[in-house]
Amino acid sequence: MPVKVLVVDDSGFFRRRLVEIFDADPRLKVIGTANNGKEAVEKVQSLSPDVVTMDYEMPVLDGISAVTNIMKLKPTPVLMFSSLTHEGAQVTLDALEAGAVDFMPKNFEDISRDSAVVKHTLVERVITVARTRLGGGKGPAQPVAKKAVAKNIVTERGVIIPRARKKVGLVAIGTSTGGPMALQTVLKRLPKDFPVPLVLVQHMPAAFTHAFAERLNHICQIQVKEAQDGDKLQPGVALLAPGGKQMMVDPRNGGCVRILQGDERLNYKPSVDVTFGSASKCYPGKVLSVVMTGMGADGREGARMLKDTGSRVWVQSEDSCVIYGMPMAVEKANLADDVIHLDHIGDRIIKEVF
Repeated sequence: MPVKVLVVDDSGFFRRRLVEIFDADPRLKVIGTANNGKEAVEKVQSLSPDVVTMDYEMPVLDGISAVTNIMKLKPTPVLMFSSLTHEGAQVTLDALEAGAVDFMPKNFEDISRDSAVVKHTLVERVITVARTRLGGGKGPAQPVAKKAVAKNIVTERGVIIPRARKKVGLVAIGTSTGGPMALQTVLKRLPKDFPVPLVLVQHMPAAFTHAFAERLNHICQIQVKEAQDGDKLQPGVALLAPGGKQMMVDPRNGGCVRILQGDERLNYKPSVDVTFGSASKCYPGKVLSVVMTGMGADGREGARMLKDTGSRVWVQSEDSCVIYGMPMAVEKANLADDVIHLDHIGDRIIKEVF
């Protein structure tokens, strides 16, 4: 059965373009279109699409209000189209908070100048969003038993000596699709006197990370800021990797971050692997890392480097993820020390570091 798509946009040209792209793929079927938010809410109820593509600026009822109403009346995965501007970032973050799953740039050239790449990216993203879990998962949070424990040291004579757990010196969190709301859930739990620094990697365009950091800083007790080259690692301060660049942990000056231009050979800018890998060298055995909801496998190799130095690696549980891609990659590689429901991650971090 093809994925049923409802296309919502007040631009007739943009609607036709999306319909043309989606209908060209046998895995998708456009079952309707709407030119304003009110019509979108009505058609979601009458047509029962698997996924909705939504513009944010429309007459009668705007995109954010439409998403809010859809989530109240008939929860359905929504992919927002946004401009890659500071204003667009604020609106998109509002839409994600209202219940939208993910977003894409409305200007297709921001995706790629290659039309074939644009079409493939759009189709794959729509299919992925259609399969997501709304609200970050189903069912109440349940305690999850540990999947693994820290390795012991075995001497040449076969004597097992429990490995002493080093005090946490840095908390590192990596996430992608579904991450903005997941990060809010976790970071809002942390107290103002949080005793160690944090580094955050969220797959997000360059125009969005500053606005996202500002939002987190406003709602959290800890301080959150978009990282700048040379920022010191300080207790109770979370540094968010800037979009389009790479953030590395550096031991100089008592511990700081270096912001580098994104390497074209890397799919993700910023990359969880890059930040985790550098943290493993600067804080051997002393990093508490968490890989949360997102597509792909970014974070798996960084987690491997952390584990090799004795650091701890946690992953978000499948039932609480919007997309169980990145956590699954880490767990399948047998790198996860624990699998934790999103609702419990913040409290578990507090217990681990205090």
